[in-house]
Amino acid sequence: MTDVKTGQKSPLLVYLLVAATGFSSLSWEVLWQIKASLALGVSAWGTAVTLATMMGGMCLGSLAAGHLLKEKNIAHPLRFYGALEIVVGLSGLFLGLAFNAARDLDTWAYQQSTGSAVPVHILGIVVALGIPAICMGATLPLFGLAARQFRTSIAMLYGLNTLGAAFGCLLVAFVIVPWLGVTRTGWLISAINFAVGIATWLVSTPVVEPARRKESKISATHQYGPGAEAWIVFVTGFVTFMLEIAWFRSFTAAFASTTKAFAIMLASVLLALGAAATQVGFCKRIKLSLASILGCAGVGILLATPVVENIDRFTVYNAPPFMLAFDWLVMTTFIIGIPVFLLGLALPWILDDQDSSRRWGRLYALNTAAAIAGSISAAWLLLPTIGFGHTSWIAGVLVVVTGIALKGNRRAIWAGVATLALLVAVLGEGGVGSTRIIGPHAFMKHKPAKILGFYEGPDVTASVVEYLDGSRRLIIDGASASGQSGGEKVGDEHYMAWMAYLPMLLNPDAKNALVICFGTGQTANAVRRENPQSLDIVDINRHVFDLAPNFSRNEDVLHDSRVNHIVMDGRAYMRRTDKMYDVITLEPMPPTFAGVNALYSKEFYQYARARLAPHGTIAQWLPFESLFPYYSASIARTFADVFPNSILWIDPVSGTGILVGSMDDNGDLGTKWPGFARAGAKRNMADDAVRKEVWLNRKGVQVYGAQGRVITDDNQLLAYGTAVDANYPGPDLLKENIDFLKQLLKKNPDVGPARSDDCCKY
Repeated sequence: MTDVKTGQKSPLLVYLLVAATGFSSLSWEVLWQIKASLALGVSAWGTAVTLATMMGGMCLGSLAAGHLLKEKNIAHPLRFYGALEIVVGLSGLFLGLAFNAARDLDTWAYQQSTGSAVPVHILGIVVALGIPAICMGATLPLFGLAARQFRTSIAMLYGLNTLGAAFGCLLVAFVIVPWLGVTRTGWLISAINFAVGIATWLVSTPVVEPARRKESKISATHQYGPGAEAWIVFVTGFVTFMLEIAWFRSFTAAFASTTKAFAIMLASVLLALGAAATQVGFCKRIKLSLASILGCAGVGILLATPVVENIDRFTVYNAPPFMLAFDWLVMTTFIIGIPVFLLGLALPWILDDQDSSRRWGRLYALNTAAAIAGSISAAWLLLPTIGFGHTSWIAGVLVVVTGIALKGNRRAIWAGVATLALLVAVLGEGGVGSTRIIGPHAFMKHKPAKILGFYEGPDVTASVVEYLDGSRRLIIDGASASGQSGGEKVGDEHYMAWMAYLPMLLNPDAKNALVICFGTGQTANAVRRENPQSLDIVDINRHVFDLAPNFSRNEDVLHDSRVNHIVMDGRAYMRRTDKMYDVITLEPMPPTFAGVNALYSKEFYQYARARLAPHGTIAQWLPFESLFPYYSASIARTFADVFPNSILWIDPVSGTGILVGSMDDNGDLGTKWPGFARAGAKRNMADDAVRKEVWLNRKGVQVYGAQGRVITDDNQLLAYGTAVDANYPGPDLLKENIDFLKQLLKKNPDVGPARSDDCCKY
């Protein structure tokens, strides 16, 4: 495409191509995270390995391309770029096979030696993601060559690529995965890669004169030497990802840990970074100083941090889901957009000053390596020791100091401004972890009387708060995960004990039991009361074990000699272990939280069935208060698809549901309760009352499940789409689910006992 007036090549086509590849690259990163967590388990260090592999591969690709490209021989830089995109697309088509192989190798390694699973995990991620990540990184030096050919700037191409990534992040989370599922989303993204590759080969013309573009006076003089440029690139990459980890911790607690919330947060950062890169040329034309920009960025970080710490105080919750998402995107972009925009000017600014593929490759590689270091330092060192607020202060001060060091004059003025900004940050500190917790739960009823325990780690923030009535809650990332009522009364947590009692009572000989997700320990303690020979407890969050002494109802279960607690993703444990269990019970976080779909999918239940003894029983929490009826029915359908002999029991106090299934596919579960004859157990319901709360028999669960859809790892039914909207205030979901079941019982009287309209006033 050529401009008819000047005869020069129009950059419009290359603009579209780099935006499309940004879209596909971020989309691949979303799918990589999903695939990695499903294949190898969810864990903070596993996420870090995936991130390090992605960005490390991009770092290596950029370095290699920068060193290997001999510009005088690159007649078709666009075709080279397109070839890399085709390789990325081909790698995507084999993504499922690669992760399946990594999963099987991980299982084998763990069973041989638990210690060997770690290096095998790393190897699996590297093999699965290494090639496409290297190819993605190798495109950056080609941006420079394409920019030269099309008379544009590398900063503009970098910015459009990043803006494409922002839109990819939003569309994948809100539209594409809910519509197509994971596998077909991968096919679509591969098609985009192939289309870009083909387009580059069709439209590329040789570079007749690979003359270097004319630099502006500011660029040509290189305001700062190579050492200073490298330091700026390193600091801005380090701080940007440090802030992403730190600030996202607060946003996650305020917005709920859903895939939509994560997409909104990431998109806000990418929009700011992309917009910044496209404005580098304008900033240079008006002769702004990069040193001043960095100084302003550091001050902006310090001033934004107290707002981020108190984000939940002015977050909107009572709006339709789409408006909530839009409001949160605008709010997040407005709060962090200015400092991130200013930070985002640095890398493309300095790349734009270079005229060598080696310099482009080296600087981008340095920025990427710094990003890895920043994210790991924040997650593993700074957040656990000083918290996300103080981590943000360090980031702001580091940027300000860098800007001041680069200035030739007015350093004292900038130091004074930075000191005032730091003072504002200190005075505006929200007291998170000492006087308050972040999240809507803390303000929905009444403020906590005190915080009994608080941990901030690389994966989640966990705390225990005690309210004025004596009740206590376990808060994880701003969400109420579990709790116990004050005094001797038992409130909504009543069902927790029955998550244990039901599968134990329905099992003729329960000796070995497994509890997935510890919470406050009340379910684990109820299992112990039924006197198994051994009890294994698996939880992904080690801090719930540290916080267990704050809940008296677990009766110090962790110190029983029969109890073994394991810090691991429950699904990964089920796949890795070869131990057989008579009883498995699990109560994860709400099903629509990010990553929890993996504990409600058909594939998970198949892992569980493989670990159950011949007459084993399993119990699954069915939180009606957190789901629309369609998704509750979908969980029942998926559960019954693997455990056909199932029943639905509803807790008479809280109204929450419990699905119980048996390995014995013959007969009807719930007609016999051999555990009632077990001596010594102390339960808070009479035998007849327990039987009465079986709402659906075997046939009933099948009929109920027919109203929904099977949940799989591929469709991610609970993690994407309208299921996530249940996390936000709206209709009384508990009432909707109970009414739905009553109507089902009226239409099908043989699937369970009839329920009157005036029953079940939960």
